[in-house]
Amino acid sequence: MIKIEGLTFKYGKRASVFQDFSLEMEAGKVIGLLGKNGTGKSTLLYLLSGLLRPQAGHLYFRGVDVQKRLPQSLADMYLVPEEFTLPNLSLNQFVRLNASFYPRFSREILRNCLEDFGLNEDIHLGELSMGQKKKAYMCFALAANTSLLLMDEPTNGLDIPSKSQFRKVLASGMSEEKSVVISTHQVRDIDRLLDHVIVIDGSQVLLDESVVRITDKLFFAEQGMSDPTDDALYVQPSVHGNSVILPNHYGEESPLNLELLFNALLTESEKIQKIFTE
Repeated sequence: MIKIEGLTFKYGKRASVFQDFSLEMEAGKVIGLLGKNGTGKSTLLYLLSGLLRPQAGHLYFRGVDVQKRLPQSLADMYLVPEEFTLPNLSLNQFVRLNASFYPRFSREILRNCLEDFGLNEDIHLGELSMGQKKKAYMCFALAANTSLLLMDEPTNGLDIPSKSQFRKVLASGMSEEKSVVISTHQVRDIDRLLDHVIVIDGSQVLLDESVVRITDKLFFAEQGMSDPTDDALYVQPSVHGNSVILPNHYGEESPLNLELLFNALLTESEKIQKIFTE
C-alpha cells in the first residue's frame, strides 16, 4: 500500500527531519505511528498526503508517487490533521461541497458515525465546540471511505466517552482494502485498535512490527517490589511495584502495554530490537 524510499526532508535551513528514510506499510492494517514530539510523525503524514514535498526520495501509494498529486490518488486518501478550521456552514452544505471529491463517499457511514458520537446531519459547523468539530470532521473522513486514512492525534480534545466511541467507529469501518495510519503520543487511547506498531525517531525506525509478533516475542507484566527483575528487558516503577517487559520464552499471552513498550524503546531500544532478530 505505502512504500517510502530514500526520503530526505527538512524545513528551510533547519536540520533534516528525515535523511535517507525508508519504510513500507501493508494494506488492511491499523498502524500506530509513534515517536517523541518533534521526531517527524506529523511531517510524515503530510508527506504521505502530498501536502509536503521531500528534497529527495519517493513516497508511493498504491504504486503511484504521491508527489505527482494525481486526482485518482488524492481521491483515495484522506488526512485528518491535529489542528484544522471548518467553514461556517451546516454539515449538509459541507458534504454537498466536498463529498463529490471522494467517489466512494457513504452517507450511511456518515449517519452511523454521527449517531455514535451523539450528533446528526443537521448540525451547523460554526456552532460546535472544538471537540464536536473534531467528531464531525472525523465522521466526514470515515465517510469518504478512502483506501488510506491518515490521522494526526485524533483523540486530542475528546472526552473519555468520545475516545471510546472513536475506537468503535474506526474498528467498524475497517476492511482488507483499507489502511489507517494514526500518529499519536496518547498511546493508551489506541493500543487496542492497532494491528501494527511503528516507532520512529527521525530517520531511525526503532520498531516496525505487528502486534501479534510483539506479544509473541515480549511478555508484559506487573510485579511486586520484591519480585526478581534480573531477566527483564525493561522495568518501570508503578503504584504497586514494577511494570516489566520480559522475553516471552514460553509463548504466554499478555496484553500489549504500548505505553511501556514505547518508553522502553526510548531508553533500551537495542535490547528490545535484539529480541526480534533472534
